[in-house]
Amino acid sequence: MNWTVEFTSQARKDFSSLDNSQRLIVRKAISKVCNNPLPHSEGGYGKPLGNKHGNDLTGLLKIKLKSSDIRIIYKLVRINSQMIIIVIGMRTDEEVYDTARNRINDSQQREQN
Repeated sequence: MNWTVEFTSQARKDFSSLDNSQRLIVRKAISKVCNNPLPHSEGGYGKPLGNKHGNDLTGLLKIKLKSSDIRIIYKLVRINSQMIIIVIGMRTDEEVYDTARNRINDSQQREQN
């Protein structure tokens, strides 16, 4: 079953900021993972995140592109079979995890207002 892939507006900007070869790699990875974005524990491709360096990312999953040092962090909405891309970024200094936490916090604050 293919899941639909949605990008947050910020993740779309992340994608656009990549060079052409990186965009191709990311596009292929997302295309592969959307066939089964479930966590490894459920037979899927996603690696669950928990508490990373003080950032509670429980409920989010990641795709590691080791050769290009890119991380894609996403959230699953199982009811609608959606894979929502939150961050696409370089792995340097765990910044991608800080960015994910900030974006989740921002979206939660917007939902409350």
